[in-house]
Amino acid sequence: MIQRQDILSMEYLKKTEFTGSHQGMRYRLEGVTDEAGEKRLRCTVWPEPFHFFATSPDQKEAAEFPFAEDGVAGAVAWMNDKLVRDKDKWEHAENNWDR
Repeated sequence: MIQRQDILSMEYLKKTEFTGSHQGMRYRLEGVTDEAGEKRLRCTVWPEPFHFFATSPDQKEAAEFPFAEDGVAGAVAWMNDKLVRDKDKWEHAENNWDR
């Protein structure tokens, strides 16, 4: 499971995006501005092996959270839920090399 300490600090997230991977699932956290002008934390997940920009949009799933410490905790919980719910997708991610 992904732990909160696996994600860099809020100070880091204020400056740039953070990417990582866990058991075949890649993820990216980044600050975005919503339609109301509020800063949000967007978390995107997709199957390995490719990086964010080389992966087709239809392979990615995203959710947004408050841009605060509790938002990071929410993103970690969401990613862990995706790990469990889509376990088969992550376990067979190595098959994506053929695409």
